[in-house]
Amino acid sequence: METSLVKDNPLLLPLNKEKTIYDGFITVQNMCFIHCFTCCNCVYLRSCRLHCCWRLKHLLRGYEHIVKQVNSASSTKPSFSLSLQEVGLKSFPECRSIPPPQYYSQLISEMETLGWAKLLFINTEFQTLRLKAEDSSGREHILTIKLKSKHPAEAPECSADLPIPLLITWTPQSTLDQLYNQFLLVLESLTKFWDVLDEIDSKTWILEPEKPSRSDTMRRIAVGNNVSIKVEVDPRHPEMLPECCLLGAEHAVTPLRNKLNANMHLWNPDSSVLHNLRDVLEIEFPSPATHEKSTFSVECGICYSYRLEAAIPDHVCNDPRCGQPFHQACLYEWLRALPSSRQSFNIVFGECPYCSKPITVKMAAQKS
Repeated sequence: METSLVKDNPLLLPLNKEKTIYDGFITVQNMCFIHCFTCCNCVYLRSCRLHCCWRLKHLLRGYEHIVKQVNSASSTKPSFSLSLQEVGLKSFPECRSIPPPQYYSQLISEMETLGWAKLLFINTEFQTLRLKAEDSSGREHILTIKLKSKHPAEAPECSADLPIPLLITWTPQSTLDQLYNQFLLVLESLTKFWDVLDEIDSKTWILEPEKPSRSDTMRRIAVGNNVSIKVEVDPRHPEMLPECCLLGAEHAVTPLRNKLNANMHLWNPDSSVLHNLRDVLEIEFPSPATHEKSTFSVECGICYSYRLEAAIPDHVCNDPRCGQPFHQACLYEWLRALPSSRQSFNIVFGECPYCSKPITVKMAAQKS
């Protein structure tokens, strides 16, 4: 009995010479380790008594008959742990999975190979890790790994601040070191993309996003007072012509749009995106070296704030003598409240709150 019991439950230790009393942990369906105390009075576990912690008692409530089946066995040696496994965790699906002991030794061995200096964080369950990495340009990145209790048999969940999905190849023989090297290859494939955006961020005034992350592919660049261009860079082909959208009053945007269409063929993939944008639009972008950002951060003419949640004033009066910017949502609510305004489909027609010239705005997008 002693050999079978210890083989099934390696975390049980005998407390007497007769090896009839044990103390330690019992595994239930490889999902939970429960501290328990058992007293066994015969070689076949008949008349065995189980003294366990309250958590296991609570777990066994209503399933006592399954555990007691070990007392009715005669010719065959019953497996005490098997009877507990039959109980399972049916009534407690929310119980968290606790990995077996070999999980921790495997994790430590893999971290020794990878290098502890790369570890930024590990949670108290030793299942969520954050590893730091550098690309060839010296940018720091963080890889978050969520290991499964059956690691390495099950593939971990991986996430990082990237503009593309993080696809990792994993087999039961894979290690954290191999996973980390795959992540480095992904970073290297995106180096040119981040080089493009870093140059734009350092040499122009970015209106949106306010605090760009490494996963952001869009930049809204200030061109002039109430005029900007929204650029969407392809992470896989960052040197190619990006998607461009000019924003501002029509009298200011139309000439730039005409230049963009006429000069598009001049785009040179061997030059930087910023250099190409200058040549195609035939402009010099305002930069931190020549302009203050307050020049472009004009408040909304209705709510008198620059940012409304994540939005900035991007709807401008088309009259050159006015040019007052508004938040789309503010202008929509303002015009809708006027008795003289009218609506056709999702567009509201009315008068500018400042100069009374005709102005239109699309219906604000409804939040889900």
